[in-house]
Amino acid sequence: MSGMTQTAQDRHPVDAVLPAPQMLLYGLQHVLSMYAGVVAVPLIIGTALKLSPTDITFLVSAGLFMSGVATLLQTLGVWKIGARQPIVQGTSFAAVSTMLAVGLAAGGGRDGLRAIFGALLLAGAIAFLIAPVFTQLLHFFPEVVTGVVITVIGISLLPVAIRWAGGGTPGVTPTFGAPTNLLVAFLTVVIIVLIYRFAPPFFSRVAILLGLVLGTVVAIPFGLTSFSRIGDAGIFQVPTPFHFGTPVFAVGATISMLVVMLVIMTETTADILAIGEVVGKPADRQTVTNGLRADMGATALASVFNGFSLSAFAQNVGLVAITGIKSRFVVAVSGAILVVLGLFPVLGALVALVPLPVLGGAGLALFGTVAASGIRTLSRVDFSGNANIVIVAFSLAMGLIPIAVPTFYDAFPSWFTVIFDSGITAAALTAVLLNVVFNILGREPAPSEGPISAEGPAPAAISREDEARLDPSGPVARGEQRAANP
Repeated sequence: MSGMTQTAQDRHPVDAVLPAPQMLLYGLQHVLSMYAGVVAVPLIIGTALKLSPTDITFLVSAGLFMSGVATLLQTLGVWKIGARQPIVQGTSFAAVSTMLAVGLAAGGGRDGLRAIFGALLLAGAIAFLIAPVFTQLLHFFPEVVTGVVITVIGISLLPVAIRWAGGGTPGVTPTFGAPTNLLVAFLTVVIIVLIYRFAPPFFSRVAILLGLVLGTVVAIPFGLTSFSRIGDAGIFQVPTPFHFGTPVFAVGATISMLVVMLVIMTETTADILAIGEVVGKPADRQTVTNGLRADMGATALASVFNGFSLSAFAQNVGLVAITGIKSRFVVAVSGAILVVLGLFPVLGALVALVPLPVLGGAGLALFGTVAASGIRTLSRVDFSGNANIVIVAFSLAMGLIPIAVPTFYDAFPSWFTVIFDSGITAAALTAVLLNVVFNILGREPAPSEGPISAEGPAPAAISREDEARLDPSGPVARGEQRAANP
């Protein structure tokens, strides 16, 4: 392999292998940042289907285990599966409403789980096969589109951090907004800022991890940390295939889940493009295709091992941006940690000691960084004339609707809400459509443009960044990589 002959100096930071102690610390930092998101989905599904506490615990462990497997597949790669970028995979919230509808229609309980796993298995397998077709549309994602989508990713995550900082969910959690919750979240933010400002460079790179640990210590006197979970957790648990019985396959459920898979693929595409911008290694079509294969293949495999749909976690894109640690092998270590947590529930309970207000304080930094990365991408867009301004304006507006007013589309058909209840998907679709209207339709190809390549037709007046993304072996891409790695 050509990568084996590269010197450490020539190797891109994405492919750098750091000393083991550093990779363990950085990897743990990723896990602590996304742990709550992974366990939330099985808790929601298990509770709604009225499963026993034992079954819910099994689902949580299976979710952690499969998130680890998917992360390893995405970062290390097998054949043409995996983007080989520092991307953390976790259970996706985008499929929750559809999974609940499928599970409750099947009667809830274990029967409901079997129906969910059957739909996920078929939909994931179909989406895996159509990934190369899906990425034919990649040339519709110039910087004006990706910048908007990355910005909306960050903005859509900020309400999650705010709810965490408040201690849970307004109107559901009795102590939501309590002064102690807000104080602990604020102190966590202060700790992180002080570490970034005054600590040596190494400590600033693990500022989020230190913030989570020290914030948890601060939360103990306020009674926000419960150690009882450790005693209740099991020691060892293996996610056995089809633990809840043979999957049940239904055409309607599969079609509904396939629509969700397309939404997740859109979001994952945005995340892969975003991480490419953050690490200075723009993703080409093959990278995105491989990443989507990992996403969808892992989802199909997860249904076999009692897990739910998996997707790239945007909050970890923010962690890469804010720490500057770009190595995919660091994130692979995160995947290994998640696998261990899935096998040893008692360790997962130890990680779960971090209270929500502490996660909220750290989340404000992480998710805000994602939005800032999108703004940085938009700063490179040519805003002469009004075309790109209109694209950004309306795309941001569409992306913010479900974030600002979550019930806005409640009166619409279910197929519509599945798509537009996600601010990320709504912004992406709007930006792509408007970019076609303003920048592609009716424009004649420039005489200097060559014949249409195998990657699909490129829009007129293609930028250097888009050219590098579509043709990673071309002179522009090589020149940009040298500029990023002098």
